[in-house]
Amino acid sequence: MSADIIYLPRWRARGPRAGAHRARDTGGLGTFKDQVSFLRLPDARRIDLRATLRDPFDGVHVRRFEARMAVEVWALVDLSASMRFRGAADRMTLVGALCQGLAASTTRIGDSFGLIACDAFIREELSLIATRRRASAAAAAARIAGARPAGRSAAGLLAAAARIAGQPKLVFLISDFRWPEPLMEQVFAALSFHDVVPVIVADSRETGDLPEWGLLELEDLEGAGTRLVLMRPSLRGRWLVQEGERMARLARLARRNGREPFRLADRFDPDALSRHLLGA
Repeated sequence: MSADIIYLPRWRARGPRAGAHRARDTGGLGTFKDQVSFLRLPDARRIDLRATLRDPFDGVHVRRFEARMAVEVWALVDLSASMRFRGAADRMTLVGALCQGLAASTTRIGDSFGLIACDAFIREELSLIATRRRASAAAAAARIAGARPAGRSAAGLLAAAARIAGQPKLVFLISDFRWPEPLMEQVFAALSFHDVVPVIVADSRETGDLPEWGLLELEDLEGAGTRLVLMRPSLRGRWLVQEGERMARLARLARRNGREPFRLADRFDPDALSRHLLGA
């Protein structure tokens, strides 16, 4: 059994189902919160006798408890063609491992797990409405590991954002984020009501293995074919600078809309993700 992914939403939960997360409302069960006057909470079952007897003004005091509620956790997965890249690891295998960890961790504590896979449109055959059923959540995560990205766009994520509108949710936005900048702005804006965790699917060989000199055959995974490139120090430098600038833009956008991005590269480490989520 893999380690649990530990997460805390950045807002107080609200909803009809009891769960593991601190809620906005008070309830009959949960952690002791404070004491209030019986006039504010006329519930004789919660009268605090000690506090009532100590009150010099003969007021009656009632204990309030902090309710615990369940939340919905969603994985929005980019299936555009650039996610087909294979280097030190297969990207979809990494995404599948992450989704399997989320599916197990959420349903184990009574939360719901949902998944929407997108390229230019929502891939319904790979998606799952939010559920607390462990078997259904695990099966959806396993399907995503075997998916073959082929779309020329990730614009379906805008439809995914519209689909999960409503109560705030914890959303893992999983992609290599090789999108046009306007689409990136639109997707983050559409998800701004939620607690969004951007997960950058990367690979150490994308930049780490670039030689100073040499011939490289590069394939455009979006369908533009292959070409031969003479790598040289000046081109390598520009390549690395552009990649750094792209990551910096993404980080600024993510911070403006919620959390720092988490980099998922080469292997999935649930403990590292938990530390990231708890430290955000």
